[in-house]
Amino acid sequence: MNSLNNKTIFITGASRGIGREIALVCAQEGANVVIAAKSAEPHPKLPGTIHTVAEEVKQAGGQALAIQLDVRDEVLVEQAVDQAVEHFGGIDAMINNASAISLTNVQNTDVKRFDLIHQINTRGTLVCSKAAIPYLKQSDNAHIITLSPPMNMGRHWLGPFIPYTLSKYGMSLLTLGLAEELSTDGISACCLWPQTAIATAAVQYALDERMMKKSRTPAIMADAALAILKDDEQTYSGQTLIDEGVLRDLGVTDFDPYKFDPEAQQLERDLYLDGDF
Repeated sequence: MNSLNNKTIFITGASRGIGREIALVCAQEGANVVIAAKSAEPHPKLPGTIHTVAEEVKQAGGQALAIQLDVRDEVLVEQAVDQAVEHFGGIDAMINNASAISLTNVQNTDVKRFDLIHQINTRGTLVCSKAAIPYLKQSDNAHIITLSPPMNMGRHWLGPFIPYTLSKYGMSLLTLGLAEELSTDGISACCLWPQTAIATAAVQYALDERMMKKSRTPAIMADAALAILKDDEQTYSGQTLIDEGVLRDLGVTDFDPYKFDPEAQQLERDLYLDGDF
């Protein structure tokens, strides 16, 4: 596997949660990390800003560039990508982590709310990926990683919160399409999704705080993303990957260290995934 030393990783939504954790594992590998997120000032309920994560990245051994960014604004996205290239000399990976969640059905979803989650999730993924592609083509190991699920068409997943599902499946379809579109350009594009709920602010506030005890930490997603980023054979391109599956393929068998609550006996399977584990 390739080293990430001096590679530039652009991460959206990187001020907390999974994005922050990916930033830190990349930093430990000596990467340049672009922390792109809206949170430039402290939030009373949600810890972390682009500046606090930038400092953590530096302490972990990487170089950091903090950029306040709303992925809905294509002009700002293009400027942020250009700024990253000017600062670090290029971009080797775009990680589409920024996302909005709203678990309501059509009848209970305000159209403005749907527009918001669509603009951040599906449209934001397109805008960020598109802006990065010209620079990714110049990398010797380029990746687009989108944090979105396999497209499970089971009726039990289509009924409850289809507005959100549309946006997340849109992210996945877009990324699989990019894998085909960019297959001759040396750019790998894949989706990554957690097998279990992940203990983040989104779980704590948007779902149920009790869910935290049934979750894994963001470290498992970060370790899986790192494995993908270090692969130089485009092994994962065109796939919708599950974090545990990626790590099992690398020989990991003990997943207990990833538990948010070490005493938890039963973990909560993440959305869109069926079956036992």
